[in-house]
Amino acid sequence: MIDFQKELNTEQCAAATAGDGPMLVLAAAGTGKTRTLVHRVAYLIGQGVPAERILLLTFTNRAAREMTERAEKLIGSGVGGIWSGTFHSICAKFLRRYGSFLGYRPGFTILDEEDQKKLMGQIIKEIVGKGVKDFVKKEFILKLISDAANREKDFRTLVEVQQSKVALDVDKVVACGEMYTQRKKELGAMDFDDLLVNGLRLLREVDGVRDELQERFLHVLVDEYQDTNSLQAQFTDILAAKHRNLMVVGDDFQCIYTWRGAQFENIMQFPNRWAGCRILKLERNYRSLAPILDVANVVMKDVTHQFEKTLRPFRSAQGLKPQLYRMWDGHAQAELILKLVGHLRGQGFTYRDIAILYRSHFTSIDIQLALTRARIPFRITSGLGVFEQLHVKDVLAFLRLLLNPQDEMSFFRLIGLLPGVGEVSLRKYWMKLGRSFDPGSGMDRLSLGEMLSPKAKVGWEGLQKAFAAAPEHLANGDEGRPIEDFIHFFYGDHLRRQFDEEDAAGRLEDLVELQSQIASFQTGLRGFLEEVALMTNLDAQNRATLPQDHLQLSTIHQAKGMEWPVVILPWLVDTIFPSARSVEDGNIDEERRLFYVAVTRAKDRLYLCEPRSKKTAEGGMCPVEPSLFAREIPPELYDEHEVRSVSPAYERPRSRGDRWGGWGGGPSRDHRPESNWRTTWRR
Repeated sequence: MIDFQKELNTEQCAAATAGDGPMLVLAAAGTGKTRTLVHRVAYLIGQGVPAERILLLTFTNRAAREMTERAEKLIGSGVGGIWSGTFHSICAKFLRRYGSFLGYRPGFTILDEEDQKKLMGQIIKEIVGKGVKDFVKKEFILKLISDAANREKDFRTLVEVQQSKVALDVDKVVACGEMYTQRKKELGAMDFDDLLVNGLRLLREVDGVRDELQERFLHVLVDEYQDTNSLQAQFTDILAAKHRNLMVVGDDFQCIYTWRGAQFENIMQFPNRWAGCRILKLERNYRSLAPILDVANVVMKDVTHQFEKTLRPFRSAQGLKPQLYRMWDGHAQAELILKLVGHLRGQGFTYRDIAILYRSHFTSIDIQLALTRARIPFRITSGLGVFEQLHVKDVLAFLRLLLNPQDEMSFFRLIGLLPGVGEVSLRKYWMKLGRSFDPGSGMDRLSLGEMLSPKAKVGWEGLQKAFAAAPEHLANGDEGRPIEDFIHFFYGDHLRRQFDEEDAAGRLEDLVELQSQIASFQTGLRGFLEEVALMTNLDAQNRATLPQDHLQLSTIHQAKGMEWPVVILPWLVDTIFPSARSVEDGNIDEERRLFYVAVTRAKDRLYLCEPRSKKTAEGGMCPVEPSLFAREIPPELYDEHEVRSVSPAYERPRSRGDRWGGWGGGPSRDHRPESNWRTTWRR
């Protein structure tokens, strides 16, 4: 027998042992939602509900396995018959059994991402013919198909929206989408989105199947409900309609994936859709110390359209207040982070105890460079460093060719971006040019231009303009300007043809940051490229021998659901966090929820970084305001430090002192014994 009152706190126990009927469990960050769901399963089985009549829906297979394994430890093998898994896996089970009603055989194939790309690539070749290289990428079309499915939108309408932003052949793109659907049917195959679409179709269109499944599942439980899209919400609503025992667990404060299709309205409107719904709140936080939770609570207190919740600490230790550091720029911030890591290691923390979380991947360039120079092991959650991204590699190829006309790999990569230019043509061009191409030479550009096909010359016109202007920029010391020309004359349009609007915009942001890094790099463009080469080589070595004890670098989106003893949040400034694009699009509430998620990843220590300036694309500096979210935190909730000097190489120019404001205020002390790390400390 399980003593639920002893094993759970009052809030968790109320949720786990609740009676029948619809229920919304608002589980704030770190409040034990998984523990509550596991005990709910145990309670239902203990009350005589057969395991096979319980459905538990999650967003990852790992979460489903963890919950069933923990439930089995509580009650033994009786949990074995429970239906648990992701929405996609449960739909697949239904379709294996009942798919014949929709025209599918039980042995239908599920296409993975690579299968989808291969199939779409074949379709594009058939429809477009010789113009494949100039056509939009297969990933672009597949993304639109996925968006149409998950948002229940008309595919042609989405394509036409994209056409208003970038030139594309609507009819051919739509034809590719239609043939993709037809080919899947002919192959007896479904992709991941089809699993959701067809799973919902079963419930909507096949009365007998709907009745049988509604009768089968006495209780339906859903984890991370705030992340559900329209299809998933409708799926669970229909399944639970007969017995009305639907328990959804989630946190509106952690809804950060609306850009990926999650619908914030699903959790907010749940009580309205389900008459008699009980709302229970889990607010006792087992993860973070009180000073961190004080900041998290303040961040969300004035948000409109929310279920009010206040995190209360379970851990009794008081702990340090969050530490807010202000410094001159991104270089100073990166050097500060190195010092913080060393300081924390001296206090007994390991590298793996520390996470550096950022709003956007491109803002981590300074930090990655600094960590690499210091030979501090780190892992990036996405698996790819900034300089391993394809679009960054394209720009680096452009820059390398400017400095080294014999760089065959850069020539192949760059000229291979032109329409209709393939491997055979590239080798022919390279040999005819004498295995050398000087972009700054008018003769070399003319020779290459004469070899190109009419189709390739369309793209070449812009690229050669960027090449022609580069020597003067480099001679004048304006070493970031060639990137600006490359994007303006050629690469910006290339990205917008290859990727959807949001993806292309994000990649262009990366390149603007890259431009600013190069424009202000002490040893110039050549030194920067050498540094990048060293860094990528070291990265390759480190990945092969990465020690178990290493720092974690991650975007906040990728860090959701994780926790660390120490979290460092860089670039808490307006235009970066919240991002300029989110503010323009009116998505400030989601940015606030993202900040809340970032803060609540920290267990013991939270460090906030506020640079006062950031590099411009021209290599200068411009002032930036502290983040709106940081400004809202009352001063008594954190300790404030101003970094007066970090590294001689990055000292603040004296002539700009008046423009940027003073650094004074309060007594100065050494926060650490290093002579080059002085801070002003204020409460």
